[in-house]
Amino acid sequence: MAGYFERQTVLVTGASSGIGRAFAARIAADGGDLVLVARREAVLRTQAAELHAQFGTSVEVVAADLSVPGAALGITDVLAGRGIVADALVNNAGLGIHGDLAGAEPAAVSSQIAVNITALTELTAILLPSMIARGRGTVVNVASTAAFQPVPHMAVYAATKAYVLSFSRALWSETRGTGVRVLAVSPGATDTAFFDVAGDAASVGNRRSPEQVVTATVRALRSDRPDIVDGTANALLARIAGRIPAKVAIGLAERSVRPEPAVAQKN
Repeated sequence: MAGYFERQTVLVTGASSGIGRAFAARIAADGGDLVLVARREAVLRTQAAELHAQFGTSVEVVAADLSVPGAALGITDVLAGRGIVADALVNNAGLGIHGDLAGAEPAAVSSQIAVNITALTELTAILLPSMIARGRGTVVNVASTAAFQPVPHMAVYAATKAYVLSFSRALWSETRGTGVRVLAVSPGATDTAFFDVAGDAASVGNRRSPEQVVTATVRALRSDRPDIVDGTANALLARIAGRIPAKVAIGLAERSVRPEPAVAQKN
């Protein structure tokens, strides 16, 4: 069976590490070309050279900070300037901060919303019409198991991922019959640098690998499902969260990611 991304040019955000890096490797192995987007240009260029050497794929690099207003349009302007047409989009970039809203810096709150919602939505809105016009294309939006219930201590992050899930499900319906495939994938805790920012207390359950998330995603892309939850245990927890009273679900989520109590230091 041919690779899902064979002979496609795929734009991947958050491509320099974690799930995004695993997506890039899988796409290159499938025989697809790549546009890698992340903040660190030097890291992206090294990654691009490695992928080209290993798979012979064409890899373009676009360094961009998705928390900056207008980032999505800036990226697509670069593509247009280089004559690149994106056949598929993997909106993987995401930002999560562990802590109560009352103690959060306003800029940190805005950054989560900008990366997780605004850039994802704008990139999709810009690239989707041409996919529909060509009668083919793929949009993968990386949500989270946090999308299935409010999560105290990560209120903004969970709310943004609930948006991603809802947005993707609606787009799945809007694009049926157009030749464009839309899928939301909701990973649980995954072994990535995400927890370098969010902290280990934000991790619930055993962490799966980025490669497992990508494999599950590609398998689902060959079906007609609007979304999947990666991992059997994660899928079970997501289903349970939707069937129990909201107060109970919120309480369980709160206990799962409750910050570690401060430990007094002895002099």
